[in-house]
Amino acid sequence: MLDAILAQSRNTALIMGLIALIGLLLQKKSATDVISGTMKTVIGFMVFTIGSNAMSGVVQTFTDLFNVAFGIQGVTTQVEVATGLALNTYGTEVALVMLLGFVVNLIVAKFTRFKAIFLTGQHFLYFACVIALIFIANGLPMPVTVIVGGILLGFCGAALPSFCQPFMNKITGADNLAMGHFNCIGYAFSGYVGKLFGKMGKGDKEKKDASTVKMPKFFELFRDFIFSVALFMVVLFYVAVIACVVNGHMDVVLEKAGNDIWFIYPFLQGLQFAAGMSVLIYGVRQFIAEITAAFVAISEKYIPNSKPAVDCPAIFPFAPTAVLIGFVGSFLGGLAAMAVMVALDSSVIMIPAAGICFFSGGTCGIFGNAYGGWKGALVGSFIVGIALTALPLILYPAFAGLGIAEASFPNVDYNIIGAFLNWILGIFA
Repeated sequence: MLDAILAQSRNTALIMGLIALIGLLLQKKSATDVISGTMKTVIGFMVFTIGSNAMSGVVQTFTDLFNVAFGIQGVTTQVEVATGLALNTYGTEVALVMLLGFVVNLIVAKFTRFKAIFLTGQHFLYFACVIALIFIANGLPMPVTVIVGGILLGFCGAALPSFCQPFMNKITGADNLAMGHFNCIGYAFSGYVGKLFGKMGKGDKEKKDASTVKMPKFFELFRDFIFSVALFMVVLFYVAVIACVVNGHMDVVLEKAGNDIWFIYPFLQGLQFAAGMSVLIYGVRQFIAEITAAFVAISEKYIPNSKPAVDCPAIFPFAPTAVLIGFVGSFLGGLAAMAVMVALDSSVIMIPAAGICFFSGGTCGIFGNAYGGWKGALVGSFIVGIALTALPLILYPAFAGLGIAEASFPNVDYNIIGAFLNWILGIFA
């Protein structure tokens, strides 16, 4: 099994390298740049695989402890882990869907009113995973998965940012950037929630803007993404381990801890997860960079009226306090959704992840704050936080049937578009 996984990862790395090679040749780069860029892409994907495997191992350990402690099936909404699991088995399909998606994105931007060029390559990869898995789960052959999936991905990359554009113009004060993060439906929703609060309180904007809110100094620590992930996972591990001890499963804890001291083991595991995340992020940035650069060059040359759709941290400087408010609101929403699942005795419990709460929740805070101040930021991110944790339940059965059971894909776009796609394919399958 391990040999098969490693072989699949190497094949996907080569496909990514081929994509980068084509892009570099289209840019008419020098032979040195072509060789260097291609090798960096392959190595970057291999580094990504190493980080993904490290995170997957920690998540599996946490899942085992959590399930034993509470007698339920817990699943983390960690998109990086879910993507790693998907690529281990279906890497070829995902890579080809992503490649065709990039091409279709350029075509749609060239010939339709949707002008966004989606430049956040890792999110293209994540959404390619979701789409490919849905086609595979419904028994569609590989050519259909790649062609139809790539067309859908490319269209979404060009069209979904349009939901956010009025709010992006308000936030940035210009009309030259689009939102390149597949939580566009969630961001637009948070923005409209903010508008409701803006209509209800028509007083001085400065009195309600998030920038006027004095957040506790402790929350500034969460501006460091890796720290927030590490702290979150340490807390989760301690909750699981303590619950195991209280419920009489000390033997399971000692077995998992091995040679480590059992009450220090959760701390080390949380840091191990954050270390894997650091490696994964480095790898994904490296292998995506060369691929994205090719499509930037092509779009600048052949689609001059297009808008670059950039990753959500690009707008964090416009409202940094709103980011923290959104992070807190999204996390609270995720906990509320998880509590409801427990209360309803759900067979699967989705666990909110620090990363999704920080990036997607923080961005929801900015959108909610644009018209509704800190109240719009908090309420908008809270509602979207519920969706980030609850919506993955819709597609979880399909993914679990393919072996993607330890983690799931949280963002709103994945699950709304994915659920509709799964419903359509289910009719014909």
